[in-house]
Amino acid sequence: MDTNKTKVNRELLNEILSNKEADISDVTRIYDQLEPISLDFMIGRWKGFEIKTGHSLDGLLVPSGWYGKFFKSPEEVHPLVFFAKNKTQLYAVNPKKVAMDAKVPKSLLGVLTSLAKPFTQTKKIGARLRMIEYREKATATMAYDDKPINDHFVKIDENTVLGLMDKKGDSPNFPYAFVLERDNESNYQIKF
Repeated sequence: MDTNKTKVNRELLNEILSNKEADISDVTRIYDQLEPISLDFMIGRWKGFEIKTGHSLDGLLVPSGWYGKFFKSPEEVHPLVFFAKNKTQLYAVNPKKVAMDAKVPKSLLGVLTSLAKPFTQTKKIGARLRMIEYREKATATMAYDDKPINDHFVKIDENTVLGLMDKKGDSPNFPYAFVLERDNESNYQIKF
């Protein structure tokens, strides 16, 4: 029996997943209790949602049309995948062309993302997977090619992971938190 699983505070985890909001100390405590995962576990298409913690990136992904991530192989990762305007297509965005710290009104994000699509859309890979130690455990981590960002993943269940974004310049005690759910069955037209 995996003793790590018995230590997970499932009540707190379910509350975080249900509310999609929590204190960062609760999110990191749950992260520390969850199992690390292998690179192969991440292969596939993943739909995401954020966990609001008060991080500066809170509330930016959904209005921008963010869908999630696509892991073709450990060497071929599309880290930023968005819905096209009609939500029947997905396209990848070049992270190098995204200003992570731009102060833009959330009400304008969807419009700006649509207008920027011809300039930001890409078929090129923008990240890769590596096993990297973070918070005292080595786990599958998505390392951006052109940004000082690592997204570290731990297993909630066979189809769900908790991610913490470790961005250079941010406090190591205040990562951006999000959840990815495996989504290999949806019939989106993929444009990358």
